[in-house]
Amino acid sequence: MRLSKLWIAFCLFVLPVCAVLPSVAAELEEQTAAETDSLMEIYKHLHTHPELSYQEKETAALVARELREVGFEVTEEVGDYGIEGRVSYGVVGVMKNGAGPTVMVRTDLDALPIEEKTGLPYASQALGVSDRGDKVAVMQACGHDLHMTTFVGTARMLARIKDRWSGTLVMIGQPAEERGAGAKAMLDDGLFERFPKPEYALAFHANAELAAGKVGMLSGYALANVDSVDITIRGRGGHGAYPHKTKDPVTLAAQVIVNLQPIVSRQVSPFDPAVVTVGSIHGGTKHNIIPDEVHLQLTVRSYKPEVRDHLLSSIRQVAEDTARAAGFTDELLPVVELAEEEYTPSTYNDPELVERLAGVLGRTLGEDRVTWVEPVMAGEDFARYGLEGKIPIAIMWLGAVEPARAEDYARRGEPLPGLHSAGFTVFPEPAIRTGVTAMTAAVLDLMKP
Repeated sequence: MRLSKLWIAFCLFVLPVCAVLPSVAAELEEQTAAETDSLMEIYKHLHTHPELSYQEKETAALVARELREVGFEVTEEVGDYGIEGRVSYGVVGVMKNGAGPTVMVRTDLDALPIEEKTGLPYASQALGVSDRGDKVAVMQACGHDLHMTTFVGTARMLARIKDRWSGTLVMIGQPAEERGAGAKAMLDDGLFERFPKPEYALAFHANAELAAGKVGMLSGYALANVDSVDITIRGRGGHGAYPHKTKDPVTLAAQVIVNLQPIVSRQVSPFDPAVVTVGSIHGGTKHNIIPDEVHLQLTVRSYKPEVRDHLLSSIRQVAEDTARAAGFTDELLPVVELAEEEYTPSTYNDPELVERLAGVLGRTLGEDRVTWVEPVMAGEDFARYGLEGKIPIAIMWLGAVEPARAEDYARRGEPLPGLHSAGFTVFPEPAIRTGVTAMTAAVLDLMKP
């Protein structure tokens, strides 16, 4: 009798769930496939019409238009950079669909000042204007065109199947991700006060080493704290033939660069990732002139807040102590400045949320298309939504590489062109279809009626 009751319960509750999952997955794949041609047109348009950070006017208008067409209540120009005359092209779309959780999906909008060298028939020929007023080539070299296209496809899908979810869906088109400024600007403009505050926030990022058709998952720290540090090495210039009558900032700059390296190797635990890279050194005008100043530009990366604090304080100490050891007086000590406006905090993927999503995507896409990946030392201001709102967030990697191309590079022993490279390309159709199916499935699970 007991066995009979258990069997009835199994038939009534478990078997229907097991039967529905493949059905839903197949339906999502089928509906996404039906949108492929339209989404490819959007992708190619975005790829050939990239816009730099702070200048995403037309890109934002396209995203806003797509959201409105499927029934979202859309607000444009959301964001406050705190700079007079600078417009934020942030887009917020809200769709309320009964009682339930609020889930946010974010895409970024901006492109990079890079001349595209992919040879694609739809390669970007666009030009933009830099902060200094110079004309520069512009390229979608970080996959934001893929992010936006997947975002639009997800909005379409979820608007079409509103009977499958309940709650409030918030879709965010965020500007200036490449400058680390867009998320902060939208939050400073009251994103979580003016619009429904999410209980979960999700995003994709293209992966230049993962095959299109796959999704990469990672739990805990996913991306790094990113700081930009400027060091002005001050000296007293003079003739190169009389170095003893100068305080040579070039020699001091070289010593500082060398002395910065042990900060990571000898002051930070081997179990805590950290990077201090001097990416730029400029000083002097001629062979026989010792200049008054040399300028260094550093990128500093870490995961833990306490490691970040230690790195930044140690950089200042090393620069000043090296100068003192070389006989430089206090008025000539190096000036160390932190570019606060370019700081992005480390991205911490909520482990419980990631575990849940991995299960959903495994059932939807197939376990072989969901893979666990390692964290990276790149940065993403998506982290701010989790920190500001104290909500679980998850950024997932979306495979972008054509498998045959990856195999070709592997045979030649060459690395694939990475993100921010003039040769970076996306294998768009399978990447878009996978992204739309995966993000739709993730939202459906979080917003089950």
